[in-house]
Amino acid sequence: MVAVDLQRLSEEGLCYQQLHRPSVEGGVKHQLRRPSVEPERRHQSRQHSVPAGHHELRWPTTARHTSSSKGMPQNRPQQTRKKLQVIICVLIVELFERFTFFGIVCNMILFCTVKLGYDYYQAATVNLCFVGASTLTPVLVGWFAETCLGRTKVLYLCALLHLFGTAMLPVVAFPFEDFYIDTHNMLHQLEPHEQQTLFYTGLLAAALGIGGIRAILCPMGAYNLQGYDQHQLLSFFNWFYWLVNLNSTVVFLGIAYIQQSVANNLGFLIPFMSVLLMIIAIHMVRNNLTFRPKKGGSLLNTLGVFLNSLKMCCLHYRHLSGDVASWLDRAKENNGGRYSETHVENVKVLVRLFPLYGLQLLYRACVTQIPSGYYIQTMNSNLHLNSFLLPIAAMNVISILPLLLLAPLMECVTSCCLSMEKSTFSPARVITLGHACAALSVLVAGLSEVHRKGFPLKDQALSGKVLQVSSMACFHLAPQYILLGLAEALVTPACSLISFHLTPSHIRGISLHFLTLSYGGGCFLGALLTQLVYLLSGGNFYPNTLHEGNLEHFFFFLATLMAINTLVFWRISYRYLDLSVVQSRAVGNSLLAEKLLQYKTCLRFYDTMECSYRKTSLETIL
Repeated sequence: MVAVDLQRLSEEGLCYQQLHRPSVEGGVKHQLRRPSVEPERRHQSRQHSVPAGHHELRWPTTARHTSSSKGMPQNRPQQTRKKLQVIICVLIVELFERFTFFGIVCNMILFCTVKLGYDYYQAATVNLCFVGASTLTPVLVGWFAETCLGRTKVLYLCALLHLFGTAMLPVVAFPFEDFYIDTHNMLHQLEPHEQQTLFYTGLLAAALGIGGIRAILCPMGAYNLQGYDQHQLLSFFNWFYWLVNLNSTVVFLGIAYIQQSVANNLGFLIPFMSVLLMIIAIHMVRNNLTFRPKKGGSLLNTLGVFLNSLKMCCLHYRHLSGDVASWLDRAKENNGGRYSETHVENVKVLVRLFPLYGLQLLYRACVTQIPSGYYIQTMNSNLHLNSFLLPIAAMNVISILPLLLLAPLMECVTSCCLSMEKSTFSPARVITLGHACAALSVLVAGLSEVHRKGFPLKDQALSGKVLQVSSMACFHLAPQYILLGLAEALVTPACSLISFHLTPSHIRGISLHFLTLSYGGGCFLGALLTQLVYLLSGGNFYPNTLHEGNLEHFFFFLATLMAINTLVFWRISYRYLDLSVVQSRAVGNSLLAEKLLQYKTCLRFYDTMECSYRKTSLETIL
């Protein structure tokens, strides 16, 4: 279905009618006419531009113009319904995608330790690597879709990979030993190496599928955020992550209980069923769900500036002479490089954000303790609430509650400050406070581990296996979850705001890509720290039996690193305090380009014509 710019078309048609309208006094004085070839030429060009299988847009002739203009308002309700349909479908797809993702993540450690026989550090590493891969693949798959195969083909390919990956997990989890016995009473089951092969193949395929679906169906660059001030952008990011975490709350409560208590092995069929529903949704509205964000710079061009600058610096020291203000200026065409001055200046603006991205690595490694270190602590605590066995992943909901409560509260505080003409906290200070909360959370986790080991042991059945756990109630671990959830509520929207607001419009997608890469890199950094601590301590700091080891030392070590990370960010946070000053120092050419491209800030549908309607604030947030 072609998305038509009705407002612009009606304005052009009105001008066309006025040009042909005779004078009221009955003469033809000042009457202007277009050449008769022009409408026909526009009609032919518009006809050739319409893809096959789409509705054809006919340019109105003079004789038909009155009737067509009267019919224009009748199409606007239909267009509004289509916009609403797109919003609903995107929300449904995000729901199914989150359902499948958290269905895999929320109990992977329990599955790896009970079913596959992994140690705790191995299970935590696998879980963190899967989360990191699922975070990085949207950037890589999005680039591949834009440059190589095309968005529609990549979408269907990723949907098939996602279906294949989630289908592998039930194969590994299904209890073949209970059902697959032949006539000779011989037991058939998967060998350990076969289980691991299917398991890792399924995880890799699912990670690629998740990345493609996130990159093509729900890219951040597709939202209409141009022209928003700092407070409007912060409001958008607060409510955006609020919706994401509201979805996560439902998923964690539902899937975790089904996987752990109702059907331990069959719970992995839930991601498979969710993918089926997601594919049906994509098939129903495939043209409307596949929308394209505004084009800008690419990761390859940005990396090419760095490589060309290094190359020219080497040539400078060997053969050339002359000094430049920055080593990146060597990549400019007037200095012998390959890139334009505007492109290099935009990359220099992006380089200012690299300290922010780098310091998010360790913070993200702390956040990933929720599906790794904190999960293991909860797994070895008393999960019984009277006669009800709480799912382990239900503790994740406690970390989400601060964000669900803090986002509306921050909106109220910001609105009150704006109405009273008072300044609010800068995003850099909010990030510093969030990093301090993360360091405090990991410190509290270490103290809670010391407190947990002081309780006597008891037997507890998890997924059909009896484990010896501490008799301390799992709710004693709630403070560390709350602090880390508070940190996430403060840091994530503020980082997105700084990354978006400090860069010119056509490289804001690249800026958000680098922020996503830092998040994924933090997951892999957490896995690397887990492996290093286990190897250097001989397994004592990340033990397989918690009451015989010292897991609290790992948390204290991580808290020390995070405290140093917080101090470093506090020292450099002055660079990001005043966003308006930095924005005013942006590249002059890019600012002019932003003004010229203001009318292109609408949501663009792939393989369709432009649409310049304005969206309401609620539609923009959704």
